[in-house]
Amino acid sequence: MNLYDVKQIISNISILMKENKDYLLELDSKFGDGDLGISMVQGFDGINEFTEKSEEKDLGKLFFGMSRVFNEMAPSSLGTIISFWMLGIASNLKGKEEASKEEIAKALEAGISKIKERAGSKENEKTILDALVPATEKFEKAIKSDKTISEILKETYDKAAKGSENTKEMKAVHGRAAYHDEKTLGHIDGGAYVGKLIFEGIYNFYKTK
Repeated sequence: MNLYDVKQIISNISILMKENKDYLLELDSKFGDGDLGISMVQGFDGINEFTEKSEEKDLGKLFFGMSRVFNEMAPSSLGTIISFWMLGIASNLKGKEEASKEEIAKALEAGISKIKERAGSKENEKTILDALVPATEKFEKAIKSDKTISEILKETYDKAAKGSENTKEMKAVHGRAAYHDEKTLGHIDGGAYVGKLIFEGIYNFYKTK
């Protein structure tokens, strides 16, 4: 992964957020502020514009800039959490202009650790982590196989999608949704769905490779 790859991946994710804007608004309207689709479109549009103009080849510096821009463009709890994720990735890729599959796996894990550290959340609490964690774990295992990068990322995306779907079986314990307790059962978490879209965007870039 290099600067060019990041540009294309972010462009893909930005497109997916626009295509799923109304669905994200629908998910968030049940127990949240009802603006998730808007904030995610703004956030990913913002970093898409940032990366399109960027010539920064140091991936650590690039992701640090993306984290800052996303936090500004998506002023919401999930926007902050995704900014933490990017910040964790940035710290792990500092000084690298090209990242191997193994380095990407470590960076993704660092992003998850940063969310847990800053947000105080963990798996099975009906958050974006319920998509990010299983996807990252699958990626870490799959890169040790002889599968192509396309096959690896298809499995990774499938895990993110399954993780998102599994949030139907969980009660929210964070944010405004937590006040609704058992009423949140049976509903997909909007943040987890965003996590699924992120890995879908990554897969869409690499599936032709």
